[in-house]
Amino acid sequence: MTDEPEDKLGTLRTDPDEQMIVDRIYSAVMEQKLAPRTKLSELALCETFGVGRMRVRRALLLLSSQGIVDLRSNRGAYVACPSADEAREVFVARLMIETGIVRELARGISDEGVQALRAHVEKEEIARNDDDRTEMIRLSGAFHVELARCHKNSVLTRVLRELVTRTSLIVALFGSNRNATCPDDEHTSIIDAIADGQPQAAEDAIRHHILHVQNSLDLEQTQKTEPDLAKILSGRM
Repeated sequence: MTDEPEDKLGTLRTDPDEQMIVDRIYSAVMEQKLAPRTKLSELALCETFGVGRMRVRRALLLLSSQGIVDLRSNRGAYVACPSADEAREVFVARLMIETGIVRELARGISDEGVQALRAHVEKEEIARNDDDRTEMIRLSGAFHVELARCHKNSVLTRVLRELVTRTSLIVALFGSNRNATCPDDEHTSIIDAIADGQPQAAEDAIRHHILHVQNSLDLEQTQKTEPDLAKILSGRM
């Protein structure tokens, strides 16, 4: 596959069908509809999306490169299943990256950036009031990617997107319904510190927030589900 054209980030370009598969699986993982260890049958994916095996395999390869899917020789593709040690490493990586991001944002975020972050939190509040758990989960993770976007660094945005997805897998594996989303008001506290131009307060807020999520997990326990793959991926994500 080295002969395929690449985009500016060095990843393989995909046609619309392949990107649709990637986006649907990514969304289902982010929303914790697809649990870790779920087998992603090529045949089921072909039937669900109405495409051939080659497109499905390319989509799974792209998802594998992002750490979302594990490809096992002679066994097929599975939603990735982080170990307890890997889970700890993900939170360490997020602490290192996100504390740096918010410190920089507090030193000079644009008004448009603050407005975008506050608008995102408003959407979270609407989803919470509507008791829309799926949307709450999606928006909770997306907030952290939005922080990286406000930093205007495409590499950081891509890395954080992958880390947030891994976190969703970790919460699905080691968490419960109570900690499936970020705690109320903590996103607002982060934004307030950034908007007030207080780097240390912003760092403290994001550190408290990430550790709050990590400490709510039980790394000795796991959750297991038996999803209907076609129903999950063919529905409106």
